[in-house]
Amino acid sequence: MSDPSRDEIFRALEHVIDPELRRPVTDLDMVRAVDISGGDVVVTIALTIAGCPLRSSFEDQIGEHVGAVGGVERVALKFDVMSSEEKQALTTKLRGGVTERTKGISLDASTRVIAVCSGKGGVGKSTLAANLAVAFSQLGQRTGILDADVYGHSIPHLLGIQQKPVAVDRMIVPPVRGELKLMSIGFFLDDNQPVMWRGPMLHRALEQFLTDVHWGELDTLVVDMPPGTGDVAISLGQLLPRAEAVIVTTPQPLAQEVAARAALMAQKTNMRLLGVVENMSGETFGTGGGDRLAEELGVPLLGRIPLDARLRESGDAGDPLVERDPDSEPAQAIASLAEAIAATRREEGVGIVKALPVLS
Repeated sequence: MSDPSRDEIFRALEHVIDPELRRPVTDLDMVRAVDISGGDVVVTIALTIAGCPLRSSFEDQIGEHVGAVGGVERVALKFDVMSSEEKQALTTKLRGGVTERTKGISLDASTRVIAVCSGKGGVGKSTLAANLAVAFSQLGQRTGILDADVYGHSIPHLLGIQQKPVAVDRMIVPPVRGELKLMSIGFFLDDNQPVMWRGPMLHRALEQFLTDVHWGELDTLVVDMPPGTGDVAISLGQLLPRAEAVIVTTPQPLAQEVAARAALMAQKTNMRLLGVVENMSGETFGTGGGDRLAEELGVPLLGRIPLDARLRESGDAGDPLVERDPDSEPAQAIASLAEAIAATRREEGVGIVKALPVLS
């Protein structure tokens, strides 16, 4: 058997995908060297950071693809680190194909942004957002989830992600969970310390946070919005152009009244109201609040998620219920919700919704 050629090795390396950037290492200019000596092949990969937590993924992929080339008997992998100039060139390459929105978050204009909103905390909004993002991914959509709940960031825990984002030049690369990309404001805070930002300082921090994150090619971005109608929610509404809002409420009338305020805020920050989700539906809190809110807002009731301890248990374990127990009633309800949202027609600009009363 003849010795492997350099061209054959590089063709094999085209199938080695960077686990964070989701692009072939050959496209990203990460192949520093390929040394061939008879049947022995040594590949050197230049990483964005020295302590890359996903080095084992490169080892497995190169062993699989390069090892399958005819004539290869042994494969060795070495790592190097990109220089500042190489990181800057990588940033330029990654950002080059993005048709950016007018301001705020850097996403291709074709990406659909679903903002999961609520009038107050404690209605299960974050648990719903995390499971909804996983459900979109299960539908085959390239999905990301942005944990923008500055004062109550919990999405990394709900998804069981300890991996931190990677900084490349002035660009932040989100960690991944399977095919799902995640970014959380909590990654940039120390030891669960409280956030004490207000006003312009808060707005500038959010704007930089959103602008610097590189999401790549996404079909859908789910945003876990902060509850209520305070500074954070208003700033985010302004920084998420053409976002579509899903309003989460629990069945009781008081929650319905408070959720209407979140809908009003979404409308005033130019979000299109997609519809309402009644969460924690069942004997404990009753039913019907979602229907009444949807009628008041003039939008559809997209789904009704039953109150079920398994949702809490799976969230505590960092294992979303739509994966852990897909046949359970709440998981099926969330999967149906994802399908209902995916089936709605995305419209440019702000949707026309029923005029809402001004609530004090």
